[in-house]
Amino acid sequence: MIYVTMTDKFMSGWGTARGKINKLCIECETYEQAEIIERNASRRPEMKYINISKRLPSGSRYLLTVQSFNELGEIWKR
Repeated sequence: MIYVTMTDKFMSGWGTARGKINKLCIECETYEQAEIIERNASRRPEMKYINISKRLPSGSRYLLTVQSFNELGEIWKR
């Protein structure tokens, strides 16, 4: 699996992410899918620190939300 990880600046620091960094992680089957997610995430002002990686971030400072590429809406897949 390939992951696109990003910090959601809007959701970080409050709610279930109180005191944490909210990381959205998109699980992709191919590098091409990962590039599509990376490109679309870079267009969203609330998404920062966008990376393509072979592993998920770890640590207690993160609140991870993991979603599959296939579960996402069309706005992420164009």
